[in-house]
Amino acid sequence: MENKELKFVNKSPNPNPTYANVGDSGFDLRAWVTEKDNEALMVDEKLCLQLLPFEWRLIHTGLYFDIPDNCEIQVRPRSGLALKHGITVLNTPGTVDKNYTNELCVILVNLSKYVFVIADGDRIAQAVLMPVYNSEHVTLNQVDEIESNEYRDKNGFGSSGVK
Repeated sequence: MENKELKFVNKSPNPNPTYANVGDSGFDLRAWVTEKDNEALMVDEKLCLQLLPFEWRLIHTGLYFDIPDNCEIQVRPRSGLALKHGITVLNTPGTVDKNYTNELCVILVNLSKYVFVIADGDRIAQAVLMPVYNSEHVTLNQVDEIESNEYRDKNGFGSSGVK
């Protein structure tokens, strides 16, 4: 597999993104909370945001990427936040197109019944660089009918059962 270079600028004071372990698919994205954030508050000498139950919010990272050709960045939840706190990425996976060069932000949602506090520098999501067949490589072709598939049938969701 060809090695890809993912260039980035980090305008936050937080550590640069890294892969935690060799072989990991995603690298961590950290919250960048500043005085400019609506309702930012100081907790234990760190700026924080509260995410109320069933509330979603755009969280800054301070990261800007130069995405390689034929690739996208997918923003995905962190499994520990999802399992332990009910925190996930609202539009998962969030797609960051190659031509987007503004700050990468994360839309977090709190699906729990408890307030969740996000401190500046907290790892809030992960990003995965993915190859894509983009508009340069796909021809959309309207046809009158799509051939039926006898194995999947036309029942759709849940058609194969649970067991």
